[in-house]
Amino acid sequence: MIILPLQYFGSTEYWTALVQGGDDVVIDLGENYVKRSERNRTRIMTSEGVMQLSVQLAHANRPRQPMRSMLVDYSKRWQHQHHMAIESAYRSSPYYDYYAPHIDGLYQREWERLVDLDRATLDIVCRALKIERPRISESYITASEGDIDLRDKNRVSSFETEPYFQVFCDRMAFEPNLSILDMLMCEGPAAIEILRRSKL
Repeated sequence: MIILPLQYFGSTEYWTALVQGGDDVVIDLGENYVKRSERNRTRIMTSEGVMQLSVQLAHANRPRQPMRSMLVDYSKRWQHQHHMAIESAYRSSPYYDYYAPHIDGLYQREWERLVDLDRATLDIVCRALKIERPRISESYITASEGDIDLRDKNRVSSFETEPYFQVFCDRMAFEPNLSILDMLMCEGPAAIEILRRSKL
């Protein structure tokens, strides 16, 4: 079994696990929120280098909060920042015009809970990759020996992916394990095959 947290768009490692795991993948909604993790963050490539986008959360510093209870905070204009950063980074990419309309809607409404926003990003990417949405468990999953558990942000990763075209590759080295947005905007339908060839 491959156990994944629910993430904000998710990295290419996350989507490699999801694509390669097939029916063995389960997303754990019964876990506690983990600070400074991809549950509310994603990394994109900009003309200035890698940029981290963080969804603002209410009371994120309280310990042991269930993931399902995390509320999105709109006291800062994070939605506008994310939308503009994605547009600026990828508007010259080969597939921006195709995927942008699917993403724009995320930033035109207010999401009460982080899990609802993350589920929306999960659905957008599943549709883009033409795969089924994985199973979601409402209760905490205890990993067994032999399971692949990607919930621990401190685990040692051995993820490898082949370099693919990136927007600023003429002036910057290839950056692995960015948000799946990077691969989709740059490779479009070919992204699914790159994920299938990547190594966890």
